Amino acid sequence: MFRSLGSAILGLMHPRILWLSFRPFLLVSLIWGFLFFLFWEPAIESMRLFITNSFLTTWLSEMLSAGGWDELRAVVAPLLLVVILIPIITISLLIFLAFSSVPAVIQHLMKQQRFALIYEAHGGGLLASIGYAVISILICLILLLLTLPFWWVPPMVAILPPLLWGWLTMRLMSYDVLARHASSDERAALMKKHYWPLLVMGIVSGMMGAIPTFFWATSAVAFIFFPVVSFFALWIYSIIFIFASLWFAYYLLDALREHRELNGVTHVN
Repeated sequence: MFRSLGSAILGLMHPRILWLSFRPFLLVSLIWGFLFFLFWEPAIESMRLFITNSFLTTWLSEMLSAGGWDELRAVVAPLLLVVILIPIITISLLIFLAFSSVPAVIQHLMKQQRFALIYEAHGGGLLASIGYAVISILICLILLLLTLPFWWVPPMVAILPPLLWGWLTMRLMSYDVLARHASSDERAALMKKHYWPLLVMGIVSGMMGAIPTFFWATSAVAFIFFPVVSFFALWIYSIIFIFASLWFAYYLLDALREHRELNGVTHVN
């Protein structure tokens, strides 16, 4: 695990990998920048009307009026808009990264001598990857809802979210990394054998991915200059995701090679 971590850190400095982290960030930023330019002010105005008129948020409007804080409406509307947009923007980036940059990262690593002789067993395809991701996310959401009451217990709020995010990251990364080169049986065997190291890697990657979100959620500057700050946060997300894919790829491709050597597997049937 630590050897793979060192390889991932060094691999992140390669110009090709840096471009793979910058390309999706550039494309997603251009798309969202264009949307912000067209709809930012109308979206804020719509959010103000929603706070005032919707039965879901009437209580918030009444509370502001009762407290003499009507001037805070100008702050609450963009705040709620930002809270809604953060996960949408992040998910759009991660989807693009998962289906464009991760395969490119694997292709880049296969040019290295240590992985050059690993044949492709094609244990998973695009549709299978999408289905696996959807099922994994649904399971994670169910576990999230079931464990939500325990988050109020002080130690659990620092334990349960990283565990759930780490589990999800482990499943998604492991599948995508091995989809092309491992068979379904090999993937299952590797994930079972290396479950705990992979979970630790997922938790660490998930905690790193929380850094931009924490900045978004706690910085007044992030809310005031959200359209600009969001682009910087997207780039950080992109680099962290590419780093995680490198870490999992180095670890699992080494594990796949060793698994085949131990079992005398030299060619796909």
